[in-house]
Amino acid sequence: MKIRWGNREVDIEWRWAGSVPHGPLHDSPPDFERSRPLMVFLHEGLGSVSMWKDFPDQLCNALGMRGLVYSRPGYGQSTPRAPEERWDMDFMHQQAHEVLPALMAALAIDPARQAVYLFGHSDGASIALLHAARFGTLLAGVVVLAPHILVEDITVASIEKAREAYCTTDLKQRLARHHADPDSAFWGWNQIWLDPRFTQWTIEDALPSIGCPVLAIQGMDDEYGSMVQIDGIAARLPKTTLVKLAQCGHSPHKDQPDQVVAAVRDFTRRFARQ
Repeated sequence: MKIRWGNREVDIEWRWAGSVPHGPLHDSPPDFERSRPLMVFLHEGLGSVSMWKDFPDQLCNALGMRGLVYSRPGYGQSTPRAPEERWDMDFMHQQAHEVLPALMAALAIDPARQAVYLFGHSDGASIALLHAARFGTLLAGVVVLAPHILVEDITVASIEKAREAYCTTDLKQRLARHHADPDSAFWGWNQIWLDPRFTQWTIEDALPSIGCPVLAIQGMDDEYGSMVQIDGIAARLPKTTLVKLAQCGHSPHKDQPDQVVAAVRDFTRRFARQ
């Protein structure tokens, strides 16, 4: 699917998830599917449609929802980042305020007329929070796993290790299974996160503008961030539901999928629109 982003047109890789009729990717779901709640999945900094594996289907089927999974520009089979293009400090804001709304509009998804939830992981969780800060009164809720609301030393240290691994191990070959251009995905993410200016990045001031329920989940062994992240969300949004998982790293949906499904099920039932 092609969407307009700024002054250019980009291809977006996407698919429906859950127990919906699976036709060609360009097909829209039938009208009766549009009446069901929708969960939109926003991937991590090195993620893509395929890197979610079957978790979106697992979650949506457990909740009786349909899902939308997509790769952001620069990732998966979406339009790659140009080699000379460097993402700037506002790259997540652009995804939240421009790309996601354009994609939903192209798919005729209207949060004002149907229950739409966002489910974001890592960078995707930050993007979900930023989208909710601008459009959150239209959303049914937001679920964030291992979000970033500010930059911690532990985050920078782990991203530096990822850079070393990309240059010295088979990480590039493994990412090539999921990205048409692994350099586009890796260096777009890695260069901005390791830019000295980015240590000052924060979205804390945007959080109080979120007008929908929030569920924040983080592993206690997260190698990319501490509980400062989700505790910081709750400090600014006191009604946030927090889930802290022991023996769990940066990807709770991979490390403890059953616990994540149970937490999201409880959350969506509690705040279901009447």
